[in-house]
Amino acid sequence: MAFVIFLIPCFVISTDLVFSCQNADDFVGASSPGDIVIGGLFAVHSEMLHPEGDPIKPVIQNCAGFEIQVFLQTLAIIHAIETINNSTLLSGVTLGYEIYDTCAEVTKAMASALRFLSKFNSSEDAVEFKCNYSDYIPRVKAVIGASYSEVSMAVSRLLALQLIPQEVILTSNATTGILVSPASSAEILSDKIRFPSFFRTIPSDFHQTRAMTHLICESGWNWIGVIATDDDNGRFALDSFGVQAMANNVCIAFKEMLPAYLSDSTFHTKVDHAVEKIVKETRVNVIVVFMRQFHVLKLFKKAIERNVNKIWIASDNWSAAVKISTIPNVRQLGTVVGFGFKSGDISSFQEFLRNLHEKPTENNKFLREYIMLSSVCANLEYHDFQKCIASQSQDNLWENEGTKPQIWRDDFLNANVEPGFIHSTILAVYAIAHAIKGQCKDRDCKDPSAFTPWELLEELKKVVIIDDDKEVKFDSNGDMNISYDVLLWKEIDGHMEITTVAEYDAEKGGFIFEDEEKKKDFLALKKVQSTCSQHCKPGQVKKVTESPHTCCYECIYCPENYYSNKTDMDYCYRCNNKTYWAPTNSSTCYRKTIYFLAWTDWFAIFLLLLSAFGVVLVLSICVIFTKNLDTPVVKASGGLTVCYIILFSHFLIFLSTIFFIDVPTEFKCKTRQAVFGISFTLCISCILIKSLKILLAFSFDPKLQNFLKCMYKPIPTVVTCTGIQVIICTFWLVFRTPFVSQNFSIPRAIILECNEGSIVAFGIMLGYIAALAFICFIFAFKGRKLPENYNEAKFITFGMLIYFIAWIVFIPVYATTFGKYLPAVEIIVVLISNYGILCCTFLPKCYIIIYKQETNTKSAFLKMVYTYSSKSAGSVAVSQVSLDSKSSSFRATIMDSCKTENDSVNGNCHFQVPGQPLIKGKVLPKNAARTMVRKRVSSI
Repeated sequence: MAFVIFLIPCFVISTDLVFSCQNADDFVGASSPGDIVIGGLFAVHSEMLHPEGDPIKPVIQNCAGFEIQVFLQTLAIIHAIETINNSTLLSGVTLGYEIYDTCAEVTKAMASALRFLSKFNSSEDAVEFKCNYSDYIPRVKAVIGASYSEVSMAVSRLLALQLIPQEVILTSNATTGILVSPASSAEILSDKIRFPSFFRTIPSDFHQTRAMTHLICESGWNWIGVIATDDDNGRFALDSFGVQAMANNVCIAFKEMLPAYLSDSTFHTKVDHAVEKIVKETRVNVIVVFMRQFHVLKLFKKAIERNVNKIWIASDNWSAAVKISTIPNVRQLGTVVGFGFKSGDISSFQEFLRNLHEKPTENNKFLREYIMLSSVCANLEYHDFQKCIASQSQDNLWENEGTKPQIWRDDFLNANVEPGFIHSTILAVYAIAHAIKGQCKDRDCKDPSAFTPWELLEELKKVVIIDDDKEVKFDSNGDMNISYDVLLWKEIDGHMEITTVAEYDAEKGGFIFEDEEKKKDFLALKKVQSTCSQHCKPGQVKKVTESPHTCCYECIYCPENYYSNKTDMDYCYRCNNKTYWAPTNSSTCYRKTIYFLAWTDWFAIFLLLLSAFGVVLVLSICVIFTKNLDTPVVKASGGLTVCYIILFSHFLIFLSTIFFIDVPTEFKCKTRQAVFGISFTLCISCILIKSLKILLAFSFDPKLQNFLKCMYKPIPTVVTCTGIQVIICTFWLVFRTPFVSQNFSIPRAIILECNEGSIVAFGIMLGYIAALAFICFIFAFKGRKLPENYNEAKFITFGMLIYFIAWIVFIPVYATTFGKYLPAVEIIVVLISNYGILCCTFLPKCYIIIYKQETNTKSAFLKMVYTYSSKSAGSVAVSQVSLDSKSSSFRATIMDSCKTENDSVNGNCHFQVPGQPLIKGKVLPKNAARTMVRKRVSSI
């Protein structure tokens, strides 16, 4: 290293008086004659020297910074042309070449392009001005190059003089030169309107920036930095990447542009600023770099000094650059992953390099210069040797030419081969050769004027090359959409090696892995986080903060009934509120639980047991009444037919509760209320008839008896009352029928229930039953003071009261209750009212039948009725005396009665009227009492 420090000042750029370019031929870097000449433009040197004095003269200067990789590309052209000339591809036609050094300067490249456009065999190398270039034969038929897109854009515009011939109107453009580039990837060069004669054997930057974006997205990064060269290539690449990044939700935290030329006075300041920006942005761990190799060298050296450790995504310009991968301590920079052009078999070129020392150097200044550089830097180690070569200027080399012994290092060239660039360069030569072959089918191409460049252009569009057993051709944009190699820099045995871990298919837009180990290396990149904010997990959503970047956000929970099922979602999805629900911070929606009063529910089981018990009770009463068919109690209850009808009604009412349980169906919803309503109406109608009959049997009021006799029509009354309810239910079922509905009032549940269809119809049905029950209650209340052992009217009154209380309580409870237990409320009311009426109607009779058998005889029954009738008749007589004391008929009745029968005390009759003095008289005749008893019994 000390030797290098000493050596470099010895070759200081000290003069602008010595120039190697004394004439036009000195301007050529490498050349070889041929029937058809192909031009070459390559930046063999990284910078052009500039004069220090004034005035600045229009003189082509020499260059400095020998670029090994670009030098190898010029050798690749030479090797490909020699291989073609030694083959039968062009059958006797030889290719020549003229290769020029652009020194990465547009101005020098334009000077070379002017020589390409000079007329063939012109002694003055003059470019003629013509209105029609259709027959113009320039010095070269096609140009390969340049190394950088910025140079290619300028040269392509100069070569593509788009003129329409005056004699014949053609649909294609006339061009004086064709430019085929193996390295310029700027997307704008695909524009065939501005660059009609430009072709390239690599994909455009569109595919590269898309591949980079895919890599970033695959690795889970969204907060990155970009550093680019401030030239056309860097700006276009940055614009293309920006569009791709925005489309994939990747944010660019910062963009830094470095001057295109190292001679720029602000270059080092801007490099320092870029590194400072990288250090400052601690959350940015991925840097995308679109720069030339010598720019990357300067940046990396500064980054190593600042201990920067990031993931660097390399563009195709430097992803395979050996001179960068061999920088001391380059491993400290972190991980370098990049994209390089897909390489093919270059073994023949490597063999060419091994025999390069045998080649003549007279017509190849580049080779001669490399030999001189090898001699100057011979005693240095690999990296120092490379640094030494890059630091020399042409001025100093030409001054010291011949003073150093020639030393050859062919291993250094092979070690610096970048397969992608070499392969694309060779491919460019073969593409032109195949186009020439197409032109030379019917022409003598030993004559340089056999065809013009614009004719070769049309042929080039149709060229198909077999490369590695695959057909390769130019698309409509003049690009060869070959794949990219994904390159990963790995430290192996203490040395940084550039390995291929995957292939990126530019057409399909995906990564292809050869084996699992390489895939594992690729996926290991995900371990590094480069995000402005933490990833929002499923169940969370991004809330943009005050930052202008969409990648900077806060993660908030999705609210209830909303969910997010992916990371970093911009909004939450809404659940279908009718059938699904989601808690806060949910990653999915859950189906709402469907609730109904199921058979297995404990409360439903309890209610069913009550209904079953009611059914058993009904059947038991049937059995008891059937066995005691001829007893007075059963006969007094209306006979077995009436009892069976009432009991059957109770049975149906108990049975109707089944339709309130389990999954509601259309049939259940329609059946349950109709069965209940009609059955209850039938029951109340029969009890109403019983109430009328009892009241009629024991009524002593002639007016009331006449009214009751008119009302007492058992069969028509029952049929009419029940028929009205049937009509109500029919209209209800036809016009506003009940149906199954889903109740969504509970957030996380769906209540399956029966919608009554019409609350009005439901109310009319219940109201009608209540009206009948009220009439029954009135009649039963009138007969509440019947004989003690046969007081059925009193129990009917109690039954109706129970019914009223139950349904009055039901209305507010039903109106305020919701959920699966709503049907249970109605079941409870039905059971209470049904049990109340059943028990009050039949249990007293059953009690008499079972436990009071002595009172369930005809004699006992007649005695009870006789006693009650005697009291009732006496009460009526007394009432008439007290109300009309002047009635002579009353006195005659009393006197006749006393004469006929003697009482137990002296045969006198004594009548006591409450509130009146004792009335004494004779008792009623026995025949009259018996007659009254017979009438009551017969009516009952």
